[in-house]
Parts: sequence; structure tokens; C-alpha cells
Amino acid sequence: MKQENAIKLFNEKQVRCQWDAEKELWYFSIVDIIEVLTESPRARKYWNALKTKLLEEGSEVSQKLGQLKMLAPDGKMRETDVADTETLFRLIQSIPSPKAEPFKLWLAKVGYERIEEIQDPELGIDRAMQYYKQKGYSDAWINQRLKSIEIRKELTDEWKTRGVKEGVEYAILTGEITKAWPGLSVKEYKTLKDLKKENLRDNMTNLELVINMLAEATTTEISKEQNPETFDDSKRIAKKGGTIAGNTRKEIEKETGKKIVTPLNAKNIAALKDKENDDNE
Repeated sequence: MKQENAIKLFNEKQVRCQWDAEKELWYFSIVDIIEVLTESPRARKYWNALKTKLLEEGSEVSQKLGQLKMLAPDGKMRETDVADTETLFRLIQSIPSPKAEPFKLWLAKVGYERIEEIQDPELGIDRAMQYYKQKGYSDAWINQRLKSIEIRKELTDEWKTRGVKEGVEYAILTGEITKAWPGLSVKEYKTLKDLKKENLRDNMTNLELVINMLAEATTTEISKEQNPETFDDSKRIAKKGGTIAGNTRKEIEKETGKKIVTPLNAKNIAALKDKENDDNE
């Protein structure tokens, strides 16, 4: 079963979701949706109470809930309660919220757009560009980000060929690459940039993206040449790819006298653009 993790935005709020290619369905994190609809800082507690109530009532909704591993705020893949679009429509009826109807329309739109993108992949690229433009990113940054998505896909395809399992093992190898080039774990890197659920790459400057791409592309090429047979082999290669990119980072910093890894993030677009301009001068 091929699955694809993603993050969708509803009114600037992030909703984790996973696409099941076999069933052609989106599965959404229920806790994220509770947070969006209720604006409660204790969304998990709200959901636990509601779930208990649904179970006691023998609700059909409770029987259709599932669990999938999704990226948690601490950077680890954790089991998360999820539901498909049809189940969510019913669940939302149990949550009093003025956002219920707009959210239903959003769910339907997300599902329709996915079907369109399967038929015409270029639509997905166009929508990604529109999303980043709306967030205020520069054209130069957007081009880098889209290229980084392509390079990441090549890497995960290579991992899949070598028998690496999606989810936890992907996260472990990504952690090895990340720790090797900036000298920070994913969690430490996100802490530096004051991030929680946000995508780390969406909060990188141009140069950070470039070095990260170099790390992932190098890892892909080494893996293709060395044909790793075990997960430990792939882990060693991931560290090597990250280390090579890390050495490049150090050389650039030595020549420019500027740090590449910075606390700048997308919450401060103006500062991000200023940094990109400095990098290009």
C-alpha cells in the first residue's frame, strides 16, 4: 500500500494527512481537525472525551476510526487517530463550531484536487507554487523549494528500492542526514527556528535548502553506487551524504564569514528575504 504524508492548510492552520494510493483516500489527523474547529489549546483532551462518548453510544463513526504514524511536533513518527473524508463529515456533526460548514467545503476541495493531480501532476506543482506565493516567498526561493521536493523524491525512491520502510526508518535516515550537515538533530534544528508542527524545509533560507539538497542528492548517488543490503548500510550512507554536505557548508562559511544555519523562519518573511538577498550578493 503506497502512502504519502502531507500537510494541508485550513485558514493558516496545519492539518496532517496521508494519502492512500490503493484506496485513493485521504486520511486526516483528528486531533489537528479538533484544534482547527474548536481552537482549543487542549485538542487532544477534547478528542479523548469525544471519542469515549462516541464509543459509549456505539456510534458508527467510532467503528471507522483508524491509526496511522504521522510526524509529531517532537519530530518523531507517532500513532495518530485518523479518519477519511466521509467519516470526518459525520464526526464534525458532533463538534459545535461556526467553522464546521467551511471546513466541510475545504475537505471536499482537498479530495477533488488530489484526484485532479493524479490525472495531471503539473497541477500539483502549480498549486504548490501558488501556496508559496501566497505565503510571501520569493520566486527564487520557490524554485529552490520545488527542486528540493524533486530531489527528496529521488532519495525516497532509492530507499524504497533498498528495502527501507516508510515512516520510522525514513525518519531515522533523514535524521542521520540532517544531523550530519548542520550539526543539529531535526528536533534541535526546529527548536533553533522556533518551529513546532511546521515543515522544516519550508523555513529554510535559500542556502540552507541548497546544502540540504546537496546532502540528499549525495546520499542518493552513494546509495546507487554502493547498493546497500541492510538498513544499517543505508544509515551509514545517509551519514556520509550529510557529512559531505556539512563539509561544503563549513567551507562556504569559512569563505563568507557568515553562518548558513540560522534561526530565520517563514514567520518572518521579510527577514527571510533579507537573508536570501545577503546570500546572493
